[in-house]
Amino acid sequence: MKKVIKNLLFLLFACLIMAFSIAGPQQLTKYRDKAMMEEVHTILKEDEGEGYRYTLSPNEKVYILSQSLSSQTLPESEQYAGTKMTGADGEMEYGGSEGNFAFVVNHRGPSGSEITDSQIFETCNKGLDALKAANVLPDSVRNVDGTDYDGTMYSAIDVLEPRNNVAVWKLGLSNELKNADKENRLIDACIDADDGKIYEFYVRTPLLWEDIDPDAVVAAWSSYMGLEGGAAMEDQNPLMETTPYFKKYLFAGMGEERTVVTVGFYEGINELFLKITR
Repeated sequence: MKKVIKNLLFLLFACLIMAFSIAGPQQLTKYRDKAMMEEVHTILKEDEGEGYRYTLSPNEKVYILSQSLSSQTLPESEQYAGTKMTGADGEMEYGGSEGNFAFVVNHRGPSGSEITDSQIFETCNKGLDALKAANVLPDSVRNVDGTDYDGTMYSAIDVLEPRNNVAVWKLGLSNELKNADKENRLIDACIDADDGKIYEFYVRTPLLWEDIDPDAVVAAWSSYMGLEGGAAMEDQNPLMETTPYFKKYLFAGMGEERTVVTVGFYEGINELFLKITR
């Protein structure tokens, strides 16, 4: 009798296990779905596009920008205006990209952390003040404002690795001021859209080339930018520039690549410039 009861209990237990294995998961899923559908649930996610904005070192940012700028037709000095490209509206145009880097207008506009068009002129003046304090520029250089200057935001992009990109503002004296007094004025500048550092500049000053110490200028500028390394190029080929007054330096870029930094001077118009190229 006891054996029969044990067999019945075992059979009953086996049936319960089978029933639960069949109906249990379905009922559990219905219960979980009901709980999810009757409540509002939020999931934190990164903003669209933020995954492409990686943190780059100053050397890496300068390298990416130099490669991107060098893939374009860029203005240097109005003394060489014949080499510039202008559109039907008279505005400066930048040539198509070459190779693996591009320099394009940033149509999306500044993000929440980037400098806006209403802030760029004040930011530029702060950068000029910092360069004056570092003896990169003379104190006579005048401030900029939205009346006499035009600003456009660009993105310098590593096409093969778009997460490697640098947002910058290009600031230049307005084309409507061709006959204006340009003495002691900033002509062109390229400014970081995140921290406001001035990568490049073309400035009219009362200085002559013999008054300028390019080694001291590039040392102070690189310290201001936070760059590491830097040494004068061994080959100072006079055919590399449209002026005989210049000196070039090499800085570490990305991997084994290097960035060329040039300090130069256009005689006659007394224009001091610092630019970055590949």
